Amino acid sequence: MKMLWLSLLTLMTPSRTLVTALPLRSSGWPAGHQAGPSEADQEFAEEYLQHFYGYKPRSDRQKRTADTDVNADWTTGHCDEIQRMQRFFGLPPTGELTNETLAVMKRPRCGLSDVEPFGETIRWKKSSLSYRIAGYNLPIPTSKIHKIFRAAWKLWSNVTPMKFHKRSRKEADIVISFHIGDHEDGSPFDGTGGILAHAFMPGFGIGGDVHFDADEDWSFNSTGFNLLAVAVHEFGHALGLSHSSDPGAVMYPAYNFAPKYELQLSFRDVKDIQRLYGISSNFASLSSKKPPPRTPDKCDPDLSFDAVTELQQEVLFFKDRFMWRKHPQFDETRLTLISSLWPDSVPPNLDAVYQNVERNVNLFFKGHQYWVLRQLKLEEGFPRNISDFGFPARIKSVDAALHFRYDRYTVFFTGNQCWRYNELQMTIEGSATPIEQQWPGIPTPIDAAVFYEGLVHFFKGNIRYKFDPSSKRVVSTTPTNDLLECKKNDDEILTERR
Repeated sequence: MKMLWLSLLTLMTPSRTLVTALPLRSSGWPAGHQAGPSEADQEFAEEYLQHFYGYKPRSDRQKRTADTDVNADWTTGHCDEIQRMQRFFGLPPTGELTNETLAVMKRPRCGLSDVEPFGETIRWKKSSLSYRIAGYNLPIPTSKIHKIFRAAWKLWSNVTPMKFHKRSRKEADIVISFHIGDHEDGSPFDGTGGILAHAFMPGFGIGGDVHFDADEDWSFNSTGFNLLAVAVHEFGHALGLSHSSDPGAVMYPAYNFAPKYELQLSFRDVKDIQRLYGISSNFASLSSKKPPPRTPDKCDPDLSFDAVTELQQEVLFFKDRFMWRKHPQFDETRLTLISSLWPDSVPPNLDAVYQNVERNVNLFFKGHQYWVLRQLKLEEGFPRNISDFGFPARIKSVDAALHFRYDRYTVFFTGNQCWRYNELQMTIEGSATPIEQQWPGIPTPIDAAVFYEGLVHFFKGNIRYKFDPSSKRVVSTTPTNDLLECKKNDDEILTERR
């Protein structure tokens, strides 16, 4: 079986702690009922849980005396670690090895354990570090590599008193190099599409060193893997940071950088690195001009949504490049990335989303374009212009989409008007109607709408309006985030204390 990640070196000393980035092996799963995981998937998942979530395999004797139902027995034996992994990545914590869970496991990611808080004790004891670029396998011009790495170090030095100096001599605190295959550190690279990079935590000798796979398709802000993004993440480990469960953080374990994404340290990244090294003298002036971006907080009293939709049994709440997933069987509603469910297919900052169950597709709207995905696959020919729906040329975008699955029509909201779209005939019925006439009491323009538990829920700013379509009246108003069961988890509480 092809090696899917590098085994972490024994943590006898800080300088021998290895960090590895992983390849993407699959990107989707079918909706609805699924068969139990295959033997190969079980083997992959067990190794994943051992390396990243502290799972300890049972002895052969324990295996022989276990239940004869292989799939059920496997799930039972790994339930706690699977739930821990699912919570970390914002997935419904079923404790089962679902296709969705496997897909997240197989995304490109870093190889450091997600449950080891190395950053609590491991850091450099000096404020000035030297680095050099070694080797002869540079996949791109040296001048570009120097520029990228200088920019990566600058993100960390902008927020801390740490200084980083490039050296050409052999002696340097941190050695950065590109390698092909086995490069004699016990962790060989496996060619294109395999391991991306690995790094070592602060310490003597190899401590702090960073290795990149020279066979990868490295990019600067387009296709392939963004070298700057991977470098900033690995340099964070070289400085002593462990992984963050904040999906908006650079130190989040999964590679989650879309093309042309403007890379920034998040509020969480900044707080974590400043806890280790202190605050830079010019941080206040820099942050006042461009403060570190905060990941949306479901407990924020001013929270608003970009879009809301039903999806199978869930309700999804979209905000920027993130979403919350509300499942009826679970009390927790945790944040995850839109790209964790639809990798590389759905843009951030959406205007509207809805699911057409009969056609088994999901539709996403942003500006004058819309995307149609069947399960996780983008349909051929998309994105396309929203004029396909029959809107007049003056309509450049939609504010919200409200789908009625049993009546087979969708209501689109634009400004102070709404449009009824017949899903069977695939055409708009008649002309636009004032929202006040069809939905009295709903302010315009709205942010999002969804049909849920027999009522229509409209969202505008930080207010949710529950509307009874039978009596055509607003029955109550509550805070927008009322459906998210605001309850601080351990990671959020720890962040606030810091």
